[in-house]
Amino acid sequence: MNVYIAADNIVSPLGFTSDENFERLKQMETGVKLISGSSLSVEDVFASVIDDEQLEKEFQKLHAGQEYTKLEKMVLLSVTDALKQNKNIDITSSKTLIILSTTKGNIDLLGKEEGNRFDKKRVYLWETANVIGKYFNNPNQPVVISNACVSGVLAIITGKRLLEEGNYDTMVVAGVDIMTHFVVSGFQSFKAVSNEIAKPYDASRNGISLGEGCGTVILTNDKQKVDNLEMKIKVMGGASSNDANHISGPSRTGDGLLLAIEKTLKDSGVTASEIDYISGHGTATIFNDDMESLAVTDAKLAEVPMNSLKSYFGHTLGAAGVIESIVGIHSMRKSMLIGTYNFKELGVTAPINIIRDTKELEITNCLKTAAGFGGCNAAVLFQKEN
Repeated sequence: MNVYIAADNIVSPLGFTSDENFERLKQMETGVKLISGSSLSVEDVFASVIDDEQLEKEFQKLHAGQEYTKLEKMVLLSVTDALKQNKNIDITSSKTLIILSTTKGNIDLLGKEEGNRFDKKRVYLWETANVIGKYFNNPNQPVVISNACVSGVLAIITGKRLLEEGNYDTMVVAGVDIMTHFVVSGFQSFKAVSNEIAKPYDASRNGISLGEGCGTVILTNDKQKVDNLEMKIKVMGGASSNDANHISGPSRTGDGLLLAIEKTLKDSGVTASEIDYISGHGTATIFNDDMESLAVTDAKLAEVPMNSLKSYFGHTLGAAGVIESIVGIHSMRKSMLIGTYNFKELGVTAPINIIRDTKELEITNCLKTAAGFGGCNAAVLFQKEN
């Protein structure tokens, strides 16, 4: 059964549509900025944060009629824009399922200011998903995927598998996370946050830049729902693994990610030699980038053009896999590879092929990788239909 990309959206500091985001990426503009004197951190921190006033201005156009949290507003805007792109998608249908990917959800509700405005159970991920489902009058119980930083990729894989079971014909997959003091201080506690804009795979990398955003990708197994698209892109396969190395550190050899990549290629019926582009995880931490280079090399993909988008969006946690997959999909549609912002000199063990500058390239097969806390790894493969 073929599973197609029917529509997509990105809400981030770079824009509130996928096209806006991609145009700024083509110019190699970053959303990561130095943030001083904010509630996020007692120290200055480089992060990618959505402007609250701009978010509110865009959200008012929905005429929602009741109060929603910042995270919920981001999801409602993102899903609404994606639905506008494809009139064949009916989110109110019993054959449509919503999948929410997030690591922290409405984590800001644990604070006194926001927590007093909403029902306390809104902090639970399942309740956040229910609020979103109710807004769109979707009759099904939403599915929540929360598995550290592979959540977004895993949500897309889950959507594909559920479609293959035949009980649904459409999946609305939304990945979202927000920046709070809780999130930033957590990463600062084990000194993983960079004192500059992150440098994925670079010799002088010293940690991540965090970010917030929302990505929505709509999947369907009904080809008629994508007849209006000039280019049809399929989700060919995907897989996950767990190397069980450490609560916050990946296997140093990259064996867990290698397993996920190999299973994804097998599931997709695609060989390593057929991969045109890899959208890497690339957090710019010492151990992640190094193990990723080893996994890619062992998978015989060392020469494939590869980038990381973390220095543009920051690490958006549960949203990262969805947002970065969407950029990969648009790279396929526009035959355009995005250069890795802030990359100067390769500094990983294995000699992978990092894209330095934005350039044109015909892309048929795109591989997206992800890794996260607890030793989790995932990969998904997108293919342009001939």
